[in-house]
Amino acid sequence: MNVVILAAGQGKRMHSNLPKVLHPIAGKALAQHVIDTARELSPDKVVVVYGHGGDAVRESLSATDIAWARQEPQLGTGHAVMQALPELSLEGQTLVLYGDVPLTRAATLKRLLQAGRDGLAILTVELADPTGYGRIVRDAAGNVLRIVEEKDAKPEEKAIREVNTGIMAIPSARLEDWLGRLSNQNAQGEYYLTDIVALAVAAGLPVRTAQPEGEWEVLGVNSKVQLAELERIHQRHLADSLLTQGVRLSDPARIDVRGELVCGRDVAIDVGCVFEGRVELAEAVDIGPYCVLKNVTIAAGARLAAFCHLEDAVVGPDAVIGPYARLRPGTELGPEVHIGNFVEVKNSKIAAQSKANHLAYVGDAVIGQRVNVGAGTITCNYDGANKHKTIIEDDVFIGSDTQLVAPVTVGRGATLGAGTTLTKDAPPEALTVSRARQTTITGWQRPRKAKK
Repeated sequence: MNVVILAAGQGKRMHSNLPKVLHPIAGKALAQHVIDTARELSPDKVVVVYGHGGDAVRESLSATDIAWARQEPQLGTGHAVMQALPELSLEGQTLVLYGDVPLTRAATLKRLLQAGRDGLAILTVELADPTGYGRIVRDAAGNVLRIVEEKDAKPEEKAIREVNTGIMAIPSARLEDWLGRLSNQNAQGEYYLTDIVALAVAAGLPVRTAQPEGEWEVLGVNSKVQLAELERIHQRHLADSLLTQGVRLSDPARIDVRGELVCGRDVAIDVGCVFEGRVELAEAVDIGPYCVLKNVTIAAGARLAAFCHLEDAVVGPDAVIGPYARLRPGTELGPEVHIGNFVEVKNSKIAAQSKANHLAYVGDAVIGQRVNVGAGTITCNYDGANKHKTIIEDDVFIGSDTQLVAPVTVGRGATLGAGTTLTKDAPPEALTVSRARQTTITGWQRPRKAKK
């Protein structure tokens, strides 16, 4: 089986320099959605017909299992499939898809292929308002005769509500002949792929139809308005799937999944959260409002308060994060770790029951168990050229407003006094302080503003 994906259109109504098929839904290009669905069908060949924004399209969608055919100029859908012919096997079926119709399900396409197993099959849908679509013309017995584009339709044909979605399963052996017989003598001056339906009827081949689960499966994108509408439709379907799995969503209309979200039992997600890449939430994880998680694994029972941002991080069981916390790439938190408001952690491992509850920066560090990182503490890990590591062993207490100038090690059970700037290793089980002795100057007068 061949799959041909038509992705050459300019998309003028998008008002964008980005080729239409590269605009994203759920964080993934429109055409990438179509390619991924095509792969679910295990085709022998996937050919993407590109044109407008050619190099950008090829670079963005490049993969070893995709062949490319350039359409220049763009002279219609039939002309587009002509460009793909040299790449196609002329056995089996050829499925024609569209790079700006991203939500068609693989199950629907399998039904279409089954319907066309001994002839030609068209994916059709009935619309309350069919304006702009080609109409399916049938005879009195209900057999498909042809497809008429709206600009070429007679008044009685315009009244037909069953429309062509453009998605077809075509016998590959007939493609070369049928495409070679297409004419551009029509209102658009283009070669319509839909004209092969009449050729199939004339050849005595069965022409059957299949229908999608819902109209949303065949909606295309021609404007930013339609792009936004499909985004919400897609996100609602993702939300419904999560709800069916048992995830509690405070508002299914206010969640954005831009990748893969895997949830255990009794996961709760509040409003306004964004999930990118692959995110795994184990049993009983609670995500507060307006959090952003990208490529994150969170273990059972962990809780994120509002406005946390996590990327490429691992959070241990029963950890408490936020609000307003940031975990950057390379962060690994052990069980029951507390990371509080306005705390940033980067490329660091923090072991069980340690806490940094407010206003701290931990970078390139290894922190043991039961460590307290006081407010205002920072690891000075960058010397302007290289990064250096800070090691804090178990049961250390770090006073507020401490700077640890890496590379440096704080021994087990040590205490660092508030305001310490640590430039040498601190020994275990001892108090280390580095600050000027407190002095009081009596009789000192605060400067006053000069009188005018």
